[in-house]
Amino acid sequence: QVQLVESGGGSVQPGGSLRLSCAASGFTFSLYAMSWFRQGPGKEREFVAAMSWNGGSTNTADSVKGRFTISRDNTKNTVYLQMISLKPEDTAVYYCAASGSSHYAPRFARAYDYWGQGTQVTVSS
Repeated sequence: QVQLVESGGGSVQPGGSLRLSCAASGFTFSLYAMSWFRQGPGKEREFVAAMSWNGGSTNTADSVKGRFTISRDNTKNTVYLQMISLKPEDTAVYYCAASGSSHYAPRFARAYDYWGQGTQVTVSS
C-alpha cells in the first residue's frame, strides 16, 4: 500500500535549522510530483514547497522563500525539506504529499493524491 512517512521534525530555537525527510513506498515515486504542506495551530493547511518528478519545476511559498529548500532523491524514493533561519511562525505539523501531475509543482492541496501523517516542528525560545 502507499506510504509517505515524514521524519526529522522536532523543537528548535529561532534561527535554527532542520531537515525534514519523507520516505515514499507503494507507488512509482519518480513519476510523481512531491510537495510539503504545513498546518499551524488554529490555522488551515498551507502550501510550503513543491517539486516536479525530475526537479525541473519547483514552487515555494513566499513566506518561506530563501529559507526553505525542497529537494528529492529518486534513487531513495525520498523528498526533503531543508529549513534554515526558522521563525516561531514556522511552528506547524509538516506533511508531504504526492501528485500524479508529475510535470508540474502544484500549489493546491486538491492536486495531491497521497498524504503522509505529518511531523511536528516547533520553533520556540
